[in-house]
Amino acid sequence: MFRLSIITIISIVFSLHLRAQHSDGLSFIGVGDMMLGTHFPEEHYLPPNDDPWPLLEAVVPVFANADVVFGNLEGAFLDEGEVFKRCKDLSKCYAFKTPTRYAPVLQRVGFDFLSVANNHIRDFGPAGLMTTRRLLDSLDIAFAGLVDKPSVVKVINGKTIGMCAFAPNTGTAKIGDVAGAVRIVEALESSCDYVIVSFHGGAEGKDHQHVTRETEMFYGENRGNVYAFAHAVVDAGADMVFGHGPHVPRAIEIYNNRFIAYSLSNFCTYSRFNISGANGLSPVVQIWTNSDGSFVRGKVHAFRQQRGHGTFYDAGKAVVYKMRDLTRMDFPELNHRLVFDDDGDFYMPFEQILQTRGLDLPVITVAVPSLL
Repeated sequence: MFRLSIITIISIVFSLHLRAQHSDGLSFIGVGDMMLGTHFPEEHYLPPNDDPWPLLEAVVPVFANADVVFGNLEGAFLDEGEVFKRCKDLSKCYAFKTPTRYAPVLQRVGFDFLSVANNHIRDFGPAGLMTTRRLLDSLDIAFAGLVDKPSVVKVINGKTIGMCAFAPNTGTAKIGDVAGAVRIVEALESSCDYVIVSFHGGAEGKDHQHVTRETEMFYGENRGNVYAFAHAVVDAGADMVFGHGPHVPRAIEIYNNRFIAYSLSNFCTYSRFNISGANGLSPVVQIWTNSDGSFVRGKVHAFRQQRGHGTFYDAGKAVVYKMRDLTRMDFPELNHRLVFDDDGDFYMPFEQILQTRGLDLPVITVAVPSLL
């Protein structure tokens, strides 16, 4: 009993220390899939009053507290143009064409980096891709994930940040080419202060919320082994990995003192997306780092989508409980090391050296029993 009390006291001290600790690096936010409305196949798939701002307005205060904000852009910006995607019935075709006048809202909300490595960026062919690229360049939003642009570099707050993105889809940097991804990450690591890797991979839907650590097939397509891919790019120099594609939240992992999110779900998908149940949970994940990119602490800000309205704070914090449960199930090896609390804060107190003021405690480096 006495031994448990000592361990509990040490755990509390560690936790308070981590909560109070300030990183000497940048903080990063990652979110999942975005599609702010489409006027294909019908105009009524656009948001009310032809205005995308209310869809995202609720996240602005959270974004404003991060140095760098990342997301995945599903679909193209285009006003006029023919659908390029093959569909048997155009009235039921899941092809996304967002009006070009909507693009500035991404800058207004605060996005610094976007992945365009996904299965919808070419829905409207070369015209949609070209228009999207020009718009993002004009808005100073860095993007990557294409065969001819697998990575991008941007200076923020005096730090050079590299981002690269991968997917299993035509015209994208391939998630299945792990050796190629490693080379891209190594090149960024040699010239950047921080490296972000994004992937669009894994099977989709509520039946595929777990990280299997195996190659995932879906609709006859190889969606990659996201576990092996994430570990390979971290070993190559990535400081954080933001995954998306399954349309539901998945577990997080701290691997080699670097952060991995295996699926950030749907962040803001106004129409033509299923947002029922887990598909409607929208984690906004914030990571604080040291100057070398190593993980200090993180937080899942709880949001969820409301059909026809946008993305809003979720007082019930459903996505926090979902991601915590999935992390405990899929990465049991972290259960005695990773603290993930009800507010969405997560940290690894027993990985840190304890700094004390006026309290004479020994430095603890051994693992302790799970207190969760």
